[in-house]
Amino acid sequence: MTQRLRMIRLSLVFLFLGMLITGMLGPVLARAQAPDSPHALVMTVDGIINQVKEGFISRAIDQAEEDGATLLIIKLDTPGGLLSSTRDIVELLLESPVPVAVFVSPRGARAGSAGTFITAAGNFAVMAPGTNIGAATPISATGEDLEDTLASKVENDAAALIRSIAQTRGRNQDKLEETVRSAASYTAQEALADNVVDLIADDLDDLLAKLDGRTAETSLGTVVLETEGLEIRSFEKNILEHFLEFISDPNVSFILLTVGGLGIVVEMFNPGLIAPGVVGVICLLLAFLALGNLPVNWAGVVFIVLASVLIVLEVAVAGFGILGVGAIVSLMVGGLLLFTQFGDSSPTLPSISVSRWLLSGTGGVIGLALVYVVGMAYQSRKQGPPEKLSLLTGMLGRVTGELAPRGIVLVGNETWTAISEDDSVIQIGEPVEVRKVDGLILTVFRQNDPESQENP
Repeated sequence: MTQRLRMIRLSLVFLFLGMLITGMLGPVLARAQAPDSPHALVMTVDGIINQVKEGFISRAIDQAEEDGATLLIIKLDTPGGLLSSTRDIVELLLESPVPVAVFVSPRGARAGSAGTFITAAGNFAVMAPGTNIGAATPISATGEDLEDTLASKVENDAAALIRSIAQTRGRNQDKLEETVRSAASYTAQEALADNVVDLIADDLDDLLAKLDGRTAETSLGTVVLETEGLEIRSFEKNILEHFLEFISDPNVSFILLTVGGLGIVVEMFNPGLIAPGVVGVICLLLAFLALGNLPVNWAGVVFIVLASVLIVLEVAVAGFGILGVGAIVSLMVGGLLLFTQFGDSSPTLPSISVSRWLLSGTGGVIGLALVYVVGMAYQSRKQGPPEKLSLLTGMLGRVTGELAPRGIVLVGNETWTAISEDDSVIQIGEPVEVRKVDGLILTVFRQNDPESQENP
């Protein structure tokens, strides 16, 4: 047995050393694969522009510089995104040491709102046939027009930014400003004719052929491109970026927040269960991580957490139903408010919300579950054998929800609503004894109360 344990330990040591050596040699081997050979690094950016996309683009620029790439191509398809992330991406593109071509692709793709700023910030703005660009007028996060004063303030700021980008890249300032001032949108042909973009390309090979011989201004100086027949290398999201993108979906973040709040509340009402608390903490941490990439309204978060509290209370104080209805209403309101912004919001953000189908489905499932649980509890208590209820009299229990004078006690492995016999306050954890049973309500007294002991 000792020999076997020794072999297991040695195997684990060798496994650890192998992983360590692989981790250390990985970057060296990656750089050994002719990193300096001419190539174009190609990445795809689609969906809402947020901090994850910003980090992805920043990592791609660093990788392109490190590998000596001739060109970085960003294939773009986005409805818009966060203004803060858009500004940071624009800054990255304007300061890139490697020439960047933003390619609105494939056919049918769009560079809407935030995508307009990103496309304009590339050294080369390129569109595939059948794509469109524009519609960058400031709107609220709910997709509605902003009030006049606020709209003027945010619109002027966005217009100034896109004019500055156009001046830097030598593109049509007036036409790009119209995408902000009047929500103008252009087809690929219209954008090319008005000098909003530089080229129309069918695919990557066509793009590389058309960029050959052109010059690009980078942070390191002027670069003349030699791109015809250039090797193409893909740059993909890493596992962490894929995971962050997944949980940053509004619907996923809503589910994480709901499950997390419910788990924490269940653990608080039932200390020692461990599993609900662990799951709740993990889900809440993931939810807050996701909400950092979304325009969250914290009032919605409060309503969702309140719904979790009311759900647990409804189960604990079975038979009333009002708390369950309040939980469902609170959950629906929280879901509707979660990504609703009031006031100064991002001018580049498309409409973001929790799916109404998800809200309705979640509310329905919780409602049916509460009806079942409360109904079963009511039947087992109210319609149980009279002798079972009578047996409760004289039983010892423990307070799980402070009696002031009404609260919750645990008697015989069941949770009951109870009131203290003399209307005194009995703290959580104190032992009590059941004096009488009235329907679903127990009357109890503090078990170590001398006066109560005199009147058993």
